Amino acid sequence: MHGALTAMQEGVRIRVRGQVQGVGFRPFVWQLAQRFNIKGTVLNDPEGVLIHAVGVAIPDFLAALESETPPLARIDGIEHQPFDFCEPPEEFRIVKSEGHGTDTRVTPDAATCASCVADIFGSDPRRRGYAFTNCTHCGPRFTILRRMPYDRQMTSMASFEMCSDCAREYADPADRRFHAQPIACASCGPQLWLEHGGVHSDKDAIDRAAERLLQGDILAIKGLGGFHLACDATNEMAIAKLRERKHRPAKPLALMGRHQEIARYAVTDPASNDLLYDPAAPIVLLPTANLLPWNLAPGQVRLGWMLPYTPLHHLLMEAVGRPLVMTSGNVSGEPQVIGNEEAREKLRAIVDGFLMHNRDIERRLDDSVEQVTPHGPMTLRRARGRVPTTLPLPEGFEDVPQTTAFGGHLKSAICLLKNGQALLSHHLGDLDEALTFDEFCKADADYAALFDHDPDVFACDLHDGYQSSQHALRRAGQRPLVAVQHHHAHLASCMSDNAWPLESGAVAGIILDGLGLGTDGTIWGGELLVGDYCTFRRVLSLEPACLVGGDAAQRQPWRNAVMRLDMAGLADASDRLFAEQPVDLIRQAAAARMNSLPSSSAGRLFDAVAAVLGLCPDAQSFEGEAAMRLEALATMAPEYLQKPYPFGRQGDLLTTGPLFECIVDDLEKGISAAAIAARFHAGLAKAFAAPAVSLVSAGEAQAVALSGGCFQNATLQSAFMSALGDVPVMLHRSVPANDGGLAMGQALIAAARSVSGR
Repeated sequence: MHGALTAMQEGVRIRVRGQVQGVGFRPFVWQLAQRFNIKGTVLNDPEGVLIHAVGVAIPDFLAALESETPPLARIDGIEHQPFDFCEPPEEFRIVKSEGHGTDTRVTPDAATCASCVADIFGSDPRRRGYAFTNCTHCGPRFTILRRMPYDRQMTSMASFEMCSDCAREYADPADRRFHAQPIACASCGPQLWLEHGGVHSDKDAIDRAAERLLQGDILAIKGLGGFHLACDATNEMAIAKLRERKHRPAKPLALMGRHQEIARYAVTDPASNDLLYDPAAPIVLLPTANLLPWNLAPGQVRLGWMLPYTPLHHLLMEAVGRPLVMTSGNVSGEPQVIGNEEAREKLRAIVDGFLMHNRDIERRLDDSVEQVTPHGPMTLRRARGRVPTTLPLPEGFEDVPQTTAFGGHLKSAICLLKNGQALLSHHLGDLDEALTFDEFCKADADYAALFDHDPDVFACDLHDGYQSSQHALRRAGQRPLVAVQHHHAHLASCMSDNAWPLESGAVAGIILDGLGLGTDGTIWGGELLVGDYCTFRRVLSLEPACLVGGDAAQRQPWRNAVMRLDMAGLADASDRLFAEQPVDLIRQAAAARMNSLPSSSAGRLFDAVAAVLGLCPDAQSFEGEAAMRLEALATMAPEYLQKPYPFGRQGDLLTTGPLFECIVDDLEKGISAAAIAARFHAGLAKAFAAPAVSLVSAGEAQAVALSGGCFQNATLQSAFMSALGDVPVMLHRSVPANDGGLAMGQALIAAARSVSGR
């Protein structure tokens, strides 16, 4: 790559592209220059990092530049060409940033590095116990950035004037805090305090907060991207109090623990430890050791854990000495709270006190959620620590126009394409809530401004009633707007996550999720598609069942069970299992097609099976509760994953009558609910896998892609992998399989159509 230089003192101009600003890249370059006796300059500009250098050891300098990058740097490419200096430089200098706008990346917030952890527990009084310690290798980035370029005056640290000691570190290229924009110490940086019982305490705030938590109190704790609601995770009564106050009866609560707590209360392996210790510090779903209160996650066999990722968290966890609940600080259904006054107003009915600080949060970022499956890691919620890292576009998308896609209605996210990269935004939430939609619109403007993005093409969901689709129509104006079918977008998102090239042919997509408007005007959700980035066709789907009551069918699983059982000729089982429900009324509504659209939704099929097994049949307290409980049951009887239930086949429909006949029969025989749940997972996988394999064998598809929210279910994913055998299979990794990945698929479809003319 580097080539030999033609002259001993010939200069070279080096362009480094990627995630190279705000990560200590310039001091890293400076240190390499000292090592190799290189003269010249390094600076930040809109394209990344620009180096002008001269010296005998330029080839070694270039090699080290690529192989010894700082921990948070991500290099997309290094280009170099000859350069003539007007005057030979006498030293190597870091010079002022140039230009406006950005073609480079903003670095995500990063968990506190080991050196800074050592500082806060060390002997230096400037940073011992200081909750805002950071360096170029860690700390806040995206959550404090107001606008580009990433310089201190453009962040919420602008109001904190550096003391002479911090200024000296900031100016020293040999110091790990050189140009660390959030640099601070106890004498000049942000301050922490506790508000409890009408008393404002800034002295020993951490110790006082720990005392209150150990007494069973609930505290609102200000973090990087918003407030958390915290309580003692070993205290069943405190957890119950939090659930009652937040009106969150069953949704699993995220936990924070140090290494020793996670090792005691969860089951880990090297892969999950890698995720836990990643600089992104996501919540990682881990099997429980069943030593913590049941009400942390009723009916579940896994808990979501994260390590402390700020100095504040490290200090608090050390003081408490036990795991804490750390769930999103919001009123249920609303966005996470980020401002101090906002927290006092909205969270006062939930918490007993506030652990606050005076560094402003510039954008709301929930914690990322990830898991490790037997087939690799998977992102479930892309947020803090992962955003705004960009994802490289597959081969063939290098020259597509700038594109913006607006995703769906639930788990909304926005995607921007530019310069061969995709920026998939953080999780924005469900757009039913007006405040969430406001945040969605702010995020659209925010990302466009931060990344100097002026799209030529827009994309949205085919459903024109979605808030995201209506917003896309307004934003597009006279520019092209591509309406993308929901499940085609899921397919394309999985293809892109696996770097499937633009011209590599068709893929068979097994798409299982909740709801999406089909091209025929009906509601889809359990499909086998064949398609590429431009077009698709539906080959097979689940037999539709009526969603009686519209949204009520999503909230109340028993409605779906009655429809599926009745279709199977098992009305007597419906009457027996749901004797306390108005079964005849919904039958009448279905017969009259009164608010009863037919749907092939796999998500509602999961709900139906769960309801038959008695899993929250009357109502779900959160989206996916029944399906999550069904998956948890299935993990308890793994041997039954080898005994799939049958589905029927009528033309291009997979019928569910045989499935429910077997389930009811097994219930009458006293077969365990866990065995039935496992056999259902295996049966669904076998039913879809066989026709998908046939498409690959016939040459109509080159591989199989698994996408849609149902594939967050690791047990289902494994069942499909087993049923698919040795055909090439694409799984989700960095792009969520759920609706959080829709915008990615929409953007690539719109871009592909724009360059192909289709």
